[in-house]
Amino acid sequence: MSDLAPALGQLAVLVVALAVSVPFLGRYLAHVYTSPKHLRVERAAYRVLRVDPDADQHWRSYAMSVLGFSMVGVLVLYAFGRLQQHLPLSLGFGPLTPDGSWNTAVSFVTNTNWQWYSGEAALGHLMQMSGLTVQNFVSAAVGMAVAAAFARGLARSGGHARVGSFFTDLVRGVVRVLLPISVLGAAVLILLGVVQNLASNADLTTLDGATQVLTGGPVASQEAIKQLGTNGGGFYNVNAAHPFENPTALSNLVSIYLMLLIPFATAWSFGLIVKDRRQGLAVLSVMATLLTIGVGLLTWAEMAAPGTAPQLAGAAMEGKEARFGEAGSALFAAVTTGTSTGAVNSMHDSLTAPGGGVALFGMMLGEISPGGVGSGLYGMLMLAILTVFLCGLMVGRTPEYLGKKISQREIVLVAAYVLTTPILLLAGIAVAVTASDGVAGLQESGPHGFTEALYAVASAANNNGSSFGGLTSGTPFWNTLLGLLMLFGRFLPMLIVLALAGRFSAQQRLPQSAGTLPTHRPLFVVLLTGVALVVVGLNYVPVLTLGPIVESLS
Repeated sequence: MSDLAPALGQLAVLVVALAVSVPFLGRYLAHVYTSPKHLRVERAAYRVLRVDPDADQHWRSYAMSVLGFSMVGVLVLYAFGRLQQHLPLSLGFGPLTPDGSWNTAVSFVTNTNWQWYSGEAALGHLMQMSGLTVQNFVSAAVGMAVAAAFARGLARSGGHARVGSFFTDLVRGVVRVLLPISVLGAAVLILLGVVQNLASNADLTTLDGATQVLTGGPVASQEAIKQLGTNGGGFYNVNAAHPFENPTALSNLVSIYLMLLIPFATAWSFGLIVKDRRQGLAVLSVMATLLTIGVGLLTWAEMAAPGTAPQLAGAAMEGKEARFGEAGSALFAAVTTGTSTGAVNSMHDSLTAPGGGVALFGMMLGEISPGGVGSGLYGMLMLAILTVFLCGLMVGRTPEYLGKKISQREIVLVAAYVLTTPILLLAGIAVAVTASDGVAGLQESGPHGFTEALYAVASAANNNGSSFGGLTSGTPFWNTLLGLLMLFGRFLPMLIVLALAGRFSAQQRLPQSAGTLPTHRPLFVVLLTGVALVVVGLNYVPVLTLGPIVESLS
């Protein structure tokens, strides 16, 4: 446990940095999504898009805008992959296969950033910058826009099912939030040693006479938005374990900070948008509680898991970077699977069986600890509504959340949201382990091999993008299956969220009646945490038993 002390020091610095910056950014986000004024550069973007920035869209129109914009992104990125050899700065790389282009296009448009390829050995600089990095910005902004629309639906009273303007939310998210913070983050990463250039690959001769390829590129600029937008797709195959992407323990800490910044800040901004800061604090508290549990369990699993002598000796370093150690790798793994980021600074296939199970469970919860940009907030709010409904059943009252009645139609939408990802995940793993092409991609047999497939399916269905390792995923079968899971796992929940936002917007906001469960007190925080762990987690107990649980006991 030699690296535990410095890891605790880094964790303390991280907590202080977030405590200082989250309230400030939360207030700024609330202003961004409620201000009636438009910046000059934003008006120019609206003219290019030919949209009215002041239009207040019905939820159906908002949803169609989300789908239409995203599908155009899929087509453009697919064309990038298929025509890469004709692009400038292609570095001599040829086109991606049809199934590979499909998987990559869907992956980056859905904010999943699953990579079946080695970035430095398959993609040129122009596709990395104009294709993938652009989607890193806009896919993150789409998630933030949907969260803002949901918050407006809860805040409005008699709003005729209107939830705002998608393109206004999209442009503001990019121009006012993601771009400025990413520029600052990239500058910091460059100062810390992250590579940033447009150089071609260089062939070097090592001391023993062998040839080694030195790969440069626009790494820092992609790294900043990759972490900030909870995207996760790395410039290099080994992601944040590569010294060009993540050279020091300090750059590692900055990466973790960027992953957590916006998801926590959106919870704070939610309280301001609904004009009750305590509501945002309650949601933020649950997010922080779940993240703390995940970090604690994963650190324990990697450094003191019972029955694994190397871990007890503090030497479980296979697949982990000596720069970060076991505790640093555990912290990164818990954050990346709890925030929908998917970046890795160690190989998750090398985690202990219980450690891999904790990372897997973090994704299966719906990544609400604190989740992706936007998606973490609306995922947690859906569970908050479910919690209010369950408590209402116990006391025999009509449930309410922020003055909005939760009737049959509302709870049907919430149930559909809660069940969508488990259905996709469990159906996906069933297809994967019963198809010969799926089993052929597994490196291991038995429970560990099953976990390899389960992790890939969970990563795709939850739009995480991290890989467990040991799976040959760059095949037509896996590219097609995971692409479908990413597509449905992203947009079906979004449609449900927007439909519910429209129903809440149309309702009159009523004053809280006597006997209604207060949703800003510690009791509700405890109840919401329990619902997240029990109601959602129970969906996956059988499938987890077949993988990490059996492996832990064997």
